[in-house]
Amino acid sequence: MGGDTTTKTDFAAYIERVRAHRAELRDSVAAVDEALASPIAKGGAWRERVRAALAELSHDFRDHVDLTEREGGIYDSVRRSAPRLIAAVDRLTGEHAQYAEDIAGYLAVLEHGGTMGDLPAFREEVTTLMGQLVRHRQTGADLVYEAFQVDLGGSG
Repeated sequence: MGGDTTTKTDFAAYIERVRAHRAELRDSVAAVDEALASPIAKGGAWRERVRAALAELSHDFRDHVDLTEREGGIYDSVRRSAPRLIAAVDRLTGEHAQYAEDIAGYLAVLEHGGTMGDLPAFREEVTTLMGQLVRHRQTGADLVYEAFQVDLGGSG
């Protein structure tokens, strides 16, 4: 029974880390949204603000992938305890690869002075990605709840 209690305690501590990280990721997405909403007319200042926010998001998203996909992580636990949800886990991990690539691509454009002749279109693309990340967080929270009856919290 002691091992079972330790396992429950470890899982509870891990879930608290996931909750805290979800709040960081939510804040990073909000910072990108806020930067995108600033006037493009500011040119270089707009680019730098969006670049800084995307750089922070990139870091937090890498942490998110590591936290959820690592051996013994939440997705590993879902695969073991709720095999009916494996397809959903696979979908979320597939999204990780795509979103990481998208974030890196947008960040590279801003960091390396790539041509951005159509800043409104660029802003729209990144805004769309932020919406996708919000839905990704929601889907992940639903998955964890379905697997473990644990609420990760909507606001952090």
